[in-house]
Amino acid sequence: MGLPMLSPSSLRLSQQIQFVCELDKLKQVLRQTSLMDGSRRENSAEHSWHIALMAIALSEYAAEPVNIGHAVKLLLLHDVVEIDAGDTFCFDAQGNQDKAEREQRAAERLFGLLPTDLSAELHTLWEEFETGETPEARFAKAMDCLQPFLHNLETEGGTWKKHGITCDRVFQRMQAVKRATPDLWGFVETQVAEAVAVGFLREA
Repeated sequence: MGLPMLSPSSLRLSQQIQFVCELDKLKQVLRQTSLMDGSRRENSAEHSWHIALMAIALSEYAAEPVNIGHAVKLLLLHDVVEIDAGDTFCFDAQGNQDKAEREQRAAERLFGLLPTDLSAELHTLWEEFETGETPEARFAKAMDCLQPFLHNLETEGGTWKKHGITCDRVFQRMQAVKRATPDLWGFVETQVAEAVAVGFLREA
């Protein structure tokens, strides 16, 4: 277990360390999505890391000028609330009914662990992603949708097959990509058509 952690000398540092240690719990939150090799389910910390790097790699496809450093912050923070609220599958209609309420409560508790100034800053960034009203938030949401899409392609239908998802629902989910990264929309359309053709995805 290692050595017991000594209490930091200042309240501010103590609050920051408490928050950092709390973040470790995100590694325990399992998502519906499998890893691309199909070996196990992905956790939410892995998902956040993956889409943050995707934003850097695919930044040239943003339809609007985007501060990628800011977008990466949004992506790394957006699922922290799942420590308390859990991961809600995007195609789960019932689970999504109270998702916003559960995640707002989680945001208040988790960011409330921090000193007041940092708490306000991170909570504001989390809300920016949720509302999706800035270029960075729109781009971040596109990456958040594109990543599990790629996972489903690589796992021969993955959660699409498991939950009987049809192509019209996938297209509806991927509208964030169409809005924020329209140059990638052709790729999405082509891949959906191919996924239907080979049986990875059901027709509408």
